[in-house]
Amino acid sequence: MPKENNREMYGFINTCLKSLVIDRFGEETWDKLRDAARVQDTFMTYEVYTDNITMQLVTEACKMLELEQSVVLGQFGEYFFEFCKRAGYDHMLRTLGGNLFEFMENLDALHGYLSLSYKEMNAPSFRVEKNNDTLLLHYYSDRRGLYHIVPGIIRAVAKDFFNSKIKMEIVNQIEEVERMGKKEHIVFLITQSPVFLDKDFSERSLQKKSLNHSEKHHWGTVRNSVHPEEGKTSKGFEPVYPDSLCIDLKTFCNAFPFHIVFDEELQVRQAGVTVQRIVPGLQTRCSQLDQYFTIQHPQVTFNICSIRKFINSHFVLRTQRDRMPVAWRERPMLELRGQMLWMPPLRCMLYLASPLLRSLQELEEHCMHLSDIAPHDATRDLILLNQQRLAEMELSNQLERKKEELQQLSKHLEEEKKKTENLLYAMLPKHVANQLKEGKRVEAGEFEECTILFSDVVTFTNICSDCEPIQIVSMLNSMYLKFDRLTTVHSVYKVETIGDAYMVVGGVPIPMSSHTERVANFALGMIIAAKEVTNPVTGGPIQIRVGLHSGPVLAGVVGEKMPRYCLFGDTVNTASRMESHGLPDKIHLSPTVHHALRNKGYQMEERGEIEVKGKGRMRTYFLQRNLKVTESEIMGLLVHHADNDRNMNHSTRDCASQLPHYRPALKATQRLQKRESFPLVPMKYGDSPTESKPPTQFTEPQHSTITGKPRDSESYGSLYSEDEPSELTKDSTPNKPENKKPSADKRSRHVHTRFCLLF
Repeated sequence: MPKENNREMYGFINTCLKSLVIDRFGEETWDKLRDAARVQDTFMTYEVYTDNITMQLVTEACKMLELEQSVVLGQFGEYFFEFCKRAGYDHMLRTLGGNLFEFMENLDALHGYLSLSYKEMNAPSFRVEKNNDTLLLHYYSDRRGLYHIVPGIIRAVAKDFFNSKIKMEIVNQIEEVERMGKKEHIVFLITQSPVFLDKDFSERSLQKKSLNHSEKHHWGTVRNSVHPEEGKTSKGFEPVYPDSLCIDLKTFCNAFPFHIVFDEELQVRQAGVTVQRIVPGLQTRCSQLDQYFTIQHPQVTFNICSIRKFINSHFVLRTQRDRMPVAWRERPMLELRGQMLWMPPLRCMLYLASPLLRSLQELEEHCMHLSDIAPHDATRDLILLNQQRLAEMELSNQLERKKEELQQLSKHLEEEKKKTENLLYAMLPKHVANQLKEGKRVEAGEFEECTILFSDVVTFTNICSDCEPIQIVSMLNSMYLKFDRLTTVHSVYKVETIGDAYMVVGGVPIPMSSHTERVANFALGMIIAAKEVTNPVTGGPIQIRVGLHSGPVLAGVVGEKMPRYCLFGDTVNTASRMESHGLPDKIHLSPTVHHALRNKGYQMEERGEIEVKGKGRMRTYFLQRNLKVTESEIMGLLVHHADNDRNMNHSTRDCASQLPHYRPALKATQRLQKRESFPLVPMKYGDSPTESKPPTQFTEPQHSTITGKPRDSESYGSLYSEDEPSELTKDSTPNKPENKKPSADKRSRHVHTRFCLLF
């Protein structure tokens, strides 16, 4: 039965409650319940915790499950019985009695035995009465509201042990004032009826009865053969009492050294020799028993009426310190545990007891020896056995602590592992990183179609020359954090950043058909996000150039010391040229990207033919907006009034051609500032990226088909130098390229890049 105390409760109860929630409702419900109650996750079986923890768990469970407290406690009672059986108390519970009445009658005895192991245990008291075909169960507890547990336990016991179905109802509920304070007294009326769970049960019962009958007949024959003059069976047994007690008083007091006989006035009439030695005041005739002892269990008033009410319970008496000899007052007070027997002819009560000692250490603390206990008293064996059990409990407690420590270490290790994996996945694609973790070689993969984006900051050289390094780092970090957020919204892969250059690819490493739309929407989001980054020189928003190109690439891991996932092919070079030949706050598109975005709801403007370094003349385009989605959707923000934003975008469709740059509306910009910390809302596309199929493995070609190109800084656009586009200035016209010589004050960046290029 669950332990009750005003202050503390053993962890066994809380562990049972946790197991109930996990088994019935899942671990997620337990996590929520634990957080709501603000309690720890694990409880030690043999440690005590404040009872507020249990009550908080029960209260929060009622709120979370939307159930009455009586229902929750009833389910807990049924589950607690099963939990005790799994914990190793099955055989102990089954041997309490042959029927439900005997089982309940011996509950206090069970609690008394368990108190040897659970020293701080203070269990409720039970008293049962027979009334024809019904039973009256009296429940006493110094805490209110837990009586709903009792019906759940008793129902489970009746069904499991005695194959019967019971009905319990409360017939009386009062509050009694006892010595230890107010106690809740609940009286349950129990109506019992048999129930057969299966067809074979009745047959087994009949066979068992037949077997018992044959056994009784056999032993009756044996008894008749041994005592033919009696010829009586067990049913007709009647005890024979002597005419006078054949034992003298001295022998009796030595044979039962801890017994006490007292009358209705609690005056001691007789006491054993050892208890007289420990409590010298009992040698005085007509001494009051309640002056030398207090009742520890059950918690009742020390008078004959209360004792006779709990006559079937075991009684624990403790000596009072102020009545002990002065030399003994520093010792622990002795506790006696035994049975009360009422003797009607003498109108006296016999208390047959033994010292309540849990270990050899307590025996020494009381300055006692095993020889002080009668040889026939099983307390001797209990002390020795419990000494071993306490050692096992201490070992079990240590194992539970180590287990809890290992669980915490494992949890921390898993968290650190996730952090490491997240950091690794931020540097390499997930499937590539997993192959490297397994020690496998990552083969290069060929992707037939993808879209690559390059961007850089306009006048970055001037900003670097006029600002402190920490200002540059702060500006780039602010900008890249916003860009990184957009990669999650549109599921594109960030390849790398070098200085002010930012490279993104769609369709790699996970092929997807909507790679062009994803990168295009990402580019639109970059223009919006860049306006939230402050130029440390001018104090206004920074300006960026963006270039896009679609085509085939070869992707693979380069290096072992710091492996990087790199892209190879002419598509990389062309995308870089689109960026370096672009204009501030413009998204420059190649013909392949323009062709892929046609008839998909994008508003684009033709730029015309321009001279592209290393490519000759190309007809390029500018991406202005996406007419099918709102700016909030592009930025991955959850906006309730998205339809209003969409209407605003559609209403400006006619005048969009008059805007020199793609700029968000002022209200949308302010909304972005306020909601940048909101959760990300990934944008929905027609396809979803999957990792079920790896990219096509690339077979290394012959040198005759692929030749390398010299790695000069001019081959990679703004990634390798700070050259402003010679043919593109604010005053130049799209269709009129100029051959302008580079200025002498240009500062080249000699950066070793990993944006590799192969033709």
